[in-house]
Amino acid sequence: MFLSENREQLEPAVRFLIPERELLLDMIDKRRFQALAERCELPVPRARMVGPGATDPDVSFPVVLKPVPHRSVRWTALAGSEKALRVETPAQLRTILPPLIERGIEVVAQEYVPGPEDRIVSYHAYVDPDGAVVGEFTGRKIRTLPLERGTSTALITTDDPEVAQLAREVVGRIGLRGVAKLDFKRALDGTLRLLEVNPRFTLWVHAGAVAGVNLPALVHADLTGRPRPASRRARAGVRWVSLRSDRAAARAAGIPLARWAWWALGCETNSAFAWSDPGPLVGRFGRSGTRAPRAAA
Repeated sequence: MFLSENREQLEPAVRFLIPERELLLDMIDKRRFQALAERCELPVPRARMVGPGATDPDVSFPVVLKPVPHRSVRWTALAGSEKALRVETPAQLRTILPPLIERGIEVVAQEYVPGPEDRIVSYHAYVDPDGAVVGEFTGRKIRTLPLERGTSTALITTDDPEVAQLAREVVGRIGLRGVAKLDFKRALDGTLRLLEVNPRFTLWVHAGAVAGVNLPALVHADLTGRPRPASRRARAGVRWVSLRSDRAAARAAGIPLARWAWWALGCETNSAFAWSDPGPLVGRFGRSGTRAPRAAA
């Protein structure tokens, strides 16, 4: 948003490739995103805004409440690290709404797609100014913290043609240019439901690069006029882990420490260090009171 709002002042000195302003707002603001999805007939769960004096939303329960336009300090103070709040009934919604309203938090109620977090799959791509998909890969969450509706702590690249095909259709319908991450959840009947589109680089790009698709390098080459680096079909099975956060997630999931540690140290990428350069990890944990690296959203 900073780049978008200051585009004219920055562009003489800085090159960047982001969606045009209105589309950017449509993707970042959850209320606007729902309107965009309806205009473009995207496969999203049904959702409605709820607020002061609102009657029961015209959606099927259970629902998840998501802050509008996006998460803020006020939301975190109430919901912690949960990205959304699950609400089972209209009566529960009427109980939850007042504290949100008191804090000035607007929310959208979105129909809940059943299933655990490992049914959340994603598509990552760079679309050049001509609309060509230059690089892409797919992935799946393994764990989050909290275990439901939390921040990613472990994930893995996949080779999922169904996700890639649907995501390309979405990208084409909305006219996206630049980098993006599209999150879907596979419903119990196997259909894919689009949850959100994030027009930015994410923690996934490290795993993607190791898998063979280096999205930041492709963008950098285009913006600096250099040849694009070689890119191939992404390799499935490259894992990423946030060591401290995922240990907490694994503990909450009942996974023994030894089994988790063996798995985590075997991951191809992580949030803390490289085996060829373990100094940052040693230094960070060697200093008293220093926190371990946190996972990005």
